Amino acid sequence: MEEIKRSVCALDCPDCCSLLVTVRDGKVVKVTGDPDHPYTQGFICKKVELYPKRLYSRFRISSPMRRIGKKGEGRFKPITWDEALDEITSRFREIIQSWGGEAILPYSHTGTMGLIHMNFPQRFFHRIGASRLDRTICIGSAYAGWSVTVGKVIGNDTETIPESDFIILWGCNAVSTNIHLIPMLKEARRRGAHILYIDPYVNRTARFADEHLMIRPGTDAALALALMHVLVEEGLVDQDFIDRYTLGFEALKVRLGEYPPEHAAKITGIPSETIRDLAERYGRARAPFIRIGIGTSRHTNGGMAVRTMACLPGLVAAYHKRGGGAFVSSDNAFPLDWGIVDRPDLQPGDSGAWIPHEVVLGVVGKSYPDFEPKRTSTRLLNMCRLGEALLEVEDPPVKALFVYSSNPAAIAPQSAKVIEGLKREDLFTVVHDVVLTDTVDYADIVLPAPTFLETEDLYFSYGQYYLQRATPAVQPLGEAKSNWELFSLLAKKMGFEEAVFQEGTEKIIEDLVDNDLCREMGIGKNELSDFRSHRVGFPRDENPFKDGFFTPSGKLEFYSETLAQAGLDPLPDHVPLAEGSETPALLKKYSLQLIVPPAHHFLNSCFGEVEDLISAERKPYLFIHPEDAVSRGIEEGDLVRVFNDRGENFRFAKLGERTLPGVTVTEGIWWAKLSPGQKSTNQLTSERLTDLGRAATLHSNLVEVEKVEPDVAEALLEGFQQGTV
Repeated sequence: MEEIKRSVCALDCPDCCSLLVTVRDGKVVKVTGDPDHPYTQGFICKKVELYPKRLYSRFRISSPMRRIGKKGEGRFKPITWDEALDEITSRFREIIQSWGGEAILPYSHTGTMGLIHMNFPQRFFHRIGASRLDRTICIGSAYAGWSVTVGKVIGNDTETIPESDFIILWGCNAVSTNIHLIPMLKEARRRGAHILYIDPYVNRTARFADEHLMIRPGTDAALALALMHVLVEEGLVDQDFIDRYTLGFEALKVRLGEYPPEHAAKITGIPSETIRDLAERYGRARAPFIRIGIGTSRHTNGGMAVRTMACLPGLVAAYHKRGGGAFVSSDNAFPLDWGIVDRPDLQPGDSGAWIPHEVVLGVVGKSYPDFEPKRTSTRLLNMCRLGEALLEVEDPPVKALFVYSSNPAAIAPQSAKVIEGLKREDLFTVVHDVVLTDTVDYADIVLPAPTFLETEDLYFSYGQYYLQRATPAVQPLGEAKSNWELFSLLAKKMGFEEAVFQEGTEKIIEDLVDNDLCREMGIGKNELSDFRSHRVGFPRDENPFKDGFFTPSGKLEFYSETLAQAGLDPLPDHVPLAEGSETPALLKKYSLQLIVPPAHHFLNSCFGEVEDLISAERKPYLFIHPEDAVSRGIEEGDLVRVFNDRGENFRFAKLGERTLPGVTVTEGIWWAKLSPGQKSTNQLTSERLTDLGRAATLHSNLVEVEKVEPDVAEALLEGFQQGTV
């Protein structure tokens, strides 16, 4: 028997594709795109097309397991669910009695984007008084920089891009990370639009675009300021829009005086005449559009970089032009209170009032009420500093780690430090996952999780404005239990009697859409039951900024009083990276900048075990400019050691002018146990946090590179060729 079921891709991607899943005799045999979705339009990426290979992978975890070897060896024996739950709750009770609930740390992120399975587990951890996890690794700085400028994390609708005449993809490798933007870009091009791409290296989107500007990593704000300088100097600004809808223009003009194109050229590596030409084309465009990529924010100056880029359309009234404006995310467009799912009121000592989910700004090294998460009685540990949490935090120390919907051994910065922490014999670690990841190898208890094709959930998107519901296409394989089921069972084992732990997924979905805004949009439980996409946020033909902006002043804030009160620069500015082309002292020791953008065929560490996708990526490469390679005696295809004070990994040299001299690139998170030397890219990244938003600075790295001698390379490559999970 064969049937086609509707589903939704739960992966961490802005597209949030609507899917058609072909099921034959209870097994998924095909996954395709749903042509009825207005944004995703019936096609999907190769990764999700191959999802059945992950669903039925030989690496699937089929039953609970207990560790029998040393931490890191990945040796386990099967146990029953009752045995696993008893051991977890027994150890948790002991830890809570001896150290308090804060000695337990949950670690999760966007292994699923489903609102229930992403957030429901926090009910359990709030109830036991565990440490809270500051989940900022991906978007914290971008959202902070955007929010302080325009207010809500909401942008001009990308579905209007075909009506733009000048499009800038700024650090957004859309061909690899936002593929449903491509048909809209192609249609805009067909109508005469010019597509310009700004990024430090040549990738698929650079080849797709009409023009590519290769910028030095972490200098985006300097370029944006120089563009604004030219717009003002050449009289290409919309003074009426500025007067009515912006705040602080006169102060901004003073700051722009510091950034003539000649100065920005020295910082960015882009010639001053190119900067002037770009500014003039942007200023004269009828409806210019900027799609800002999250990668631009993954620097020590990332929050201010996004803030500065968000100011640029405000000078030319692009936010009010159909087809124009800017976009970084649609997160705040969805009228959903995540507190309904994660229930922060369950925390000990809390007032009992629910804390709505909202974007909050975090300022490194500062303390100011408006920039801190709302206070509760339990401490907050940042997920970007897991190594610090496991090795250095005291009062109490972290004695238990519960990992779900994440793979921190692979994705957390400064991974050598993280792994040192995971090896602690006195750390009780539980990992709930679909497959045998790098993190699983360090677990004491391993629990099998289902994929998104085996669960029910409600999905929002951070790249478009549609809400979707999905039910299981097939039953969970083996003994897999969802996050919702697992933490309901743990709550019962712990003796928690609150009714919130017995709520079903359907009830939670009903509560999420039971609000005035959803009702105004005609979205409720019954409407979502058709499992199709439903538009939210604002009507398709409406400008979200037509009545102004969502800042305290109601205007686009060139000058931010919020930043000023926090002791920060209230105006856009460029601040040199902590590790980059403007840090001469460090450059003497490590003379190459390294950025670590996504691989085309992986999604973060997801799909790192799918052999077809590994083959498509071919090898873990290091892109290096020929000038840098020759001076180090490196030739095409050599195995090289990439290193700094934090760690090392091994990559295959790929020579060419895909990067600027002094800049290197390695794409994607290759699982350590499937990499040469069994070390991951995040050996090289830092625990430093961004200027705003407390996010990861994954692209702010200085490294050195050397050729691996043949005898050493042979041993490393033997392990690489034999790499198994």
